[in-house]
Formats: sequence, structure tokens, C-alpha cells
Amino acid sequence: MEQETKEAGKTMAIISYITWIGLLIAFIANNDKKNEFTAFHIGQSVRVAILGIANVALGWFLPSGLSIISSIISLGVLVLWILGVINAINLKEEPLPIIGTIGG
Repeated sequence: MEQETKEAGKTMAIISYITWIGLLIAFIANNDKKNEFTAFHIGQSVRVAILGIANVALGWFLPSGLSIISSIISLGVLVLWILGVINAINLKEEPLPIIGTIGG
């Protein structure tokens, strides 16, 4: 992918990691421009968000004594989110560990 394409999509790629609203804004904005770099990071952000939602659902079903499992997964979600933002800032198109290639 060309450097110009990455530079043009950098802002929306970063925004895609900022809550669901940012993800939605990046998705809608990228529908018109079709920037590959932004689309890649939107996909990565969706994976992180789905993992976070699945973790919340898991937390509802786990007994309170096992809530440490949900806490560990939450920490993992935070780490993946930070890695995604760092990759977007540094114009890297690397899949996130563990979840980066799921469904893609």
C-alpha cells in the first residue's frame, strides 16, 4: 500500500478505535473514500469491540468468584486496543495478536 494512502486514512484509522461512536464515524466516512488503510483498522477495531462485548456477556454468566477471568480478558482487550491505536499512528498495517485475523 502506498504511503499517500496511509497518510490520507491515518486520522480515520485512529478515530475508529475511539469508542463505538468513533468506529461508526470512521465507517461512514470511509464509505465514500474507500481508503484501504482505514478499512483495515476499522476491521481491527470491530474485532476488539466484539471481544469486549463478549467479555461483558461472559462476566454476567460467571459466578462472582471467577470474575478474575473477566478481569484478565478486560486487560487483554485494553492491550489490544492500545496496540491498534499505536499501529494506526505509526502507519502500520499489522493484524492484532490472537484476534487480528479472525473472520478476515
